[in-house]
Amino acid sequence: MFETGIKGEGGGVEVDGAGTALAHASCWVNPNRNPGTQEEVEKLLLDSLGAEKLIWAPGVIGADITDFHIDALARYVKPGQVMIQLPDKIVDGDPWSASAYETYDILKHATDAQGNKLEIVVVPEPVNIRSRAKDFVNSYANYYVCNGAVICAEFGDDKPDEEAARILSQLYPGRKIISLDTDAIGEAGGGIHCSTQQQPRAIT
Repeated sequence: MFETGIKGEGGGVEVDGAGTALAHASCWVNPNRNPGTQEEVEKLLLDSLGAEKLIWAPGVIGADITDFHIDALARYVKPGQVMIQLPDKIVDGDPWSASAYETYDILKHATDAQGNKLEIVVVPEPVNIRSRAKDFVNSYANYYVCNGAVICAEFGDDKPDEEAARILSQLYPGRKIISLDTDAIGEAGGGIHCSTQQQPRAIT
């Protein structure tokens, strides 16, 4: 272990395993976690991850407990491929939809550590969800990859629930897609990936 002084949470950064990281600045370049400039925080974060390049998007400060963790919006499937959840449109007065499209636009024009453009896979956002909690997290992107399966959420909105599971089955061939009612976690401000962290398989 080594101490860099960086403060943050696992859900606040995505890595592709090949040198590229992705994060919302709102949950790293923020006095509630790290003082300093974006450049200073970036260096600490890259040193901590052993990565070469960080793709920043602004995110949303102060609207939720996480300051908009990236794992609720966009995830690396593999090097060069990102899945992102987008609503149908930007809603007036809604910082989440505006930030989602802002992040999407940044990803469309970004390159990874090898200089390659990213393939972006869009998953729809559920609308007619079961939960009526005020700060509910309705994220398909917040899935968990485990041995032989992908565990994802379903929110009671049949069409997007089915579409999200279909897209994940294409992105993770050979893995069983298991959709679960995770409303209790969503009502607490998180998702499956927030409460789990995958352990990479050792190559021997």
